[in-house]
Amino acid sequence: MPDAPPSSDGAAVAVGDGAFGDALIAQRDAPVGGQAILEGVMMRGVSTWAVAIRKPLPEQLEGKDGLDPEEAARGEIEVQSFPLTSVLKRHRALRLPIVRGVVALGESLAIGFKALGISANAQLPEDEEPISGGLWAGTIVVALLLAVGLFFVVPVGLTSLIKDRLDSAVLFWLVEGVLRTAIFLGYLVLISRLRDLRRVFEYHGAEHKTISCYEAGLPLTPENAQRFSRLHPRCGTSFLLIVMIVAIFVFAPIGLPAWYWLVLTRIVGVPLIAGISFEIIKFAGRNRRHASVRAVMWPGLQLQKLTTREPDLSQLAVAIAAMEAVLAIEDPLAASAEERVGMEVVA
Repeated sequence: MPDAPPSSDGAAVAVGDGAFGDALIAQRDAPVGGQAILEGVMMRGVSTWAVAIRKPLPEQLEGKDGLDPEEAARGEIEVQSFPLTSVLKRHRALRLPIVRGVVALGESLAIGFKALGISANAQLPEDEEPISGGLWAGTIVVALLLAVGLFFVVPVGLTSLIKDRLDSAVLFWLVEGVLRTAIFLGYLVLISRLRDLRRVFEYHGAEHKTISCYEAGLPLTPENAQRFSRLHPRCGTSFLLIVMIVAIFVFAPIGLPAWYWLVLTRIVGVPLIAGISFEIIKFAGRNRRHASVRAVMWPGLQLQKLTTREPDLSQLAVAIAAMEAVLAIEDPLAASAEERVGMEVVA
């Protein structure tokens, strides 16, 4: 187990508890988040978001339509930053608990998809026509519809097939909840085995390590970031597991109406479930040093082992470049409570 590096406020500790492994974890929560993209990382602060992408060399694209997903880009790091103003700053009613999580999730998804579009176009040859905004928007809509269908409509539909054999509404929602969680876990296992996503998962690990290094107050160097765990309490993977569990309790009072009402409630209930889950994941991030919170978050941390991989130093350099682009414009830790309004993001 490595020794915790020097820190003025004791913000980093070394642990070996089976959740984070023998790695450093930050003991404080900072108003920053991020996302892995194609050969790069998006980082988001309080008033800025930035993407850093490692461009492929011209010879890597010669005779190709784009960089192979399994091939590492070997060119320079390209960085772009953008201003960020949350709608939550303008409308006080949207800052209410649960509501703020739904709004912030929508904003985070919009930024995340924009970052993915930027990274996808960066991997194309210079003479290749970039992916159009319309095509990208259509892809996003289809992806969201498939996600809602797979994780909410399919479980209730399958459970409805044996509705007459179940003795009570309680048994129905238990079976549905277990089925939904099983589909989610199976989905994670499946995508974790896709070779085309291996490098994205490595950049996901780089994003987590960089955020943790920043939260610990250490200089942002690839070597420092490498010492931190690739798991993070505010990760979107943990958030999605919480969504699956929260859904069980949210749908319980609905009972057993006709099948079409069951399907409708599963679709309409998604924002409520997301808002509740967001409050939970934020609480966990703020209270990560408490043993009880870490015990509750343990399953989600284990799932992150499917969606993150250990990055190399060059990938950490990309994640750090994205973070430094944000820090060049703002100091998230020095932001006031008013400035942090709308900063409800996962890591």
